[in-house]
Amino acid sequence: MIKQGSVSFTLLGDMVKIGDIAPNFTATNNKGESVALSDFKGKTVILSVFPSVDTKVCATQTRQFNKEASDLSKNIVVLTLSKDLPFALDRFCAAEGIDRIHTLSDYKYSDFGYKYGFLLKENMLLARGVVVIDANGKVVYVEYVKDISKEPNYKNALNAAKATL
Repeated sequence: MIKQGSVSFTLLGDMVKIGDIAPNFTATNNKGESVALSDFKGKTVILSVFPSVDTKVCATQTRQFNKEASDLSKNIVVLTLSKDLPFALDRFCAAEGIDRIHTLSDYKYSDFGYKYGFLLKENMLLARGVVVIDANGKVVYVEYVKDISKEPNYKNALNAAKATL
């Protein structure tokens, strides 16, 4: 069960687990183009997941992963996923100087949300969390943040990604 304060949310879809083969998904980038997880085959992928970039914690999470990305190997990519419209993500990235990560929207089909079990039934936004996938497509780290108002454990996620190299 996921919470925001005293409010509980139900997750839709199947939660991924360490050792799973990461399901392919399609989302939309800031230009309105379809992007698939398979586009990053052969790289370690950090999926940073949050409800909306227009909230303080989500904006902080995006800024933090963008900052950390500068110290990562070129064989590690960071994708953020939310239900924000691509235009909102583009606006945020331009205003904040976010240029080291890929921001993706799951607004059209909820493909990621359902396949990874991050979709919140009550408002159809995404829960907060992080998934790390190695270059072979295997899930090596998963965090579903139990309280959406809290940040994920950046250190554990980054260490898991670095350990795949």
